Amino acid sequence: MENFALILFAIFIGYVLQKLQIFPKETPTILNQFIIYISLPAIILLQVPKLVFSFDILIPTLIAWLVMGISALCVLIMAKILSWSREVTGSLMLVAILTNSSIMGVPIINAYLGANALPYVLIYDQLGTFIALATYGTFIAAYYSNTTVLNAKMITQKIFTFPPFLSLIIALFFLDVQFNPILTKVLESFASTLIPVALVAVGLQLQLKIPRHEIKPLSIALIIKLIIAPLIAVLISFIIGMDNLATKVSILEAGMAPMITAGVIASMAGLAPRLSSAIVGYGIIISFLTTGVLFKLIS
Repeated sequence: MENFALILFAIFIGYVLQKLQIFPKETPTILNQFIIYISLPAIILLQVPKLVFSFDILIPTLIAWLVMGISALCVLIMAKILSWSREVTGSLMLVAILTNSSIMGVPIINAYLGANALPYVLIYDQLGTFIALATYGTFIAAYYSNTTVLNAKMITQKIFTFPPFLSLIIALFFLDVQFNPILTKVLESFASTLIPVALVAVGLQLQLKIPRHEIKPLSIALIIKLIIAPLIAVLISFIIGMDNLATKVSILEAGMAPMITAGVIASMAGLAPRLSSAIVGYGIIISFLTTGVLFKLIS
């Protein structure tokens, strides 16, 4: 319940601050920059070295990447059919694909499936959405934010100068390494800023009334993220013939709200910031209902 209260209260605070116009208009951009350059790299350096590779991690990892891949294909098809701009397409390629597997996933799945499910939550998060955020997310932001013709060199340069990706590369050199307690404490302090700062930034950009032309991409993004993605996970589980705790966790994770940090990256890259924030904000609120329905279905 504490996580739910934090999520809703932080978004509410940001929304109130937006309406009172206490902070300058560029505040969301500054907060997003803080997350990209400080909070997110700290989390990557803190969590990635803890990963342990084994056969047990294959199911959530496989489902996570297949769901993201097929969902991305759905977005591209809809973008082609509806002739979306690069900004809108890039926005949905982030916020309609990357799932809120930890901030929302941990408390919701713990409530529905119990503490025994949490290891699979962490696997889905760390080897699925977390690595996808640093790799796929970096590529999408670099590709769709550039209005000029991109070549392989330019994309590579953008990826390797993106702070979260640089942090991932560094972190991989420290797998199974115990950091000095002082360094760990410093990283934990910076990492703990991500959730409240990101949620307040969402609230600062959240528009309850959005322009008519953005209603369709917002609706499609939420349908893909909250309905189609978990159905893809159900289909994958059926195809591989497995119905256990790992698959149930993966199905619920696939149906979580859009990842908050994906919205931050989209906003930072200039990929329809208002639309991106609306998808994240509305997605979080609606997901409280849809994940409950999804749990009933898989039970």
